[in-house]
Amino acid sequence: MHELAVTQSILDIVLKHAGTRMVKQISLVIGQFSSIVDDSVQLYWNIIAKDTLAEGALLHFTRIPGEMTCNTCGHLFQPDSVTFTCPVCASLSVHVSKGREFYVQSIDVE
Repeated sequence: MHELAVTQSILDIVLKHAGTRMVKQISLVIGQFSSIVDDSVQLYWNIIAKDTLAEGALLHFTRIPGEMTCNTCGHLFQPDSVTFTCPVCASLSVHVSKGREFYVQSIDVE
C-alpha cells in the first residue's frame, strides 16, 4: 500500500519540474531491495495523474539488481532469493551495497 504515497511523490516531482508543459514519459529506476511493485505504481499513477499535466504519461521502469557486500571478506555478490550468505566465506555478516535505489531518472515533456 505504500506505493500510493510513493506514486504521489513521483507525481509531485514530475509536475514541479514539468512546469506548464504536458508530460509524455517518465523513466523510473527501482532497485531490487526497494520493495516497490511496478504494477502497483502503474495502477496508482493512472488514478492520481488524472486531470493533471501528467495524465496519460507513460511510465518506464528500469530495475537495478541487488548486490551485497560481505563484511567479513569484502566479496561483492548478487544474492539468490533464498539466502544472503556470502558465497566465498559463508559469512552472514553482509550489507546491501546496491539495490535500494528508487528515483525519477528522466521526464519527457512536450
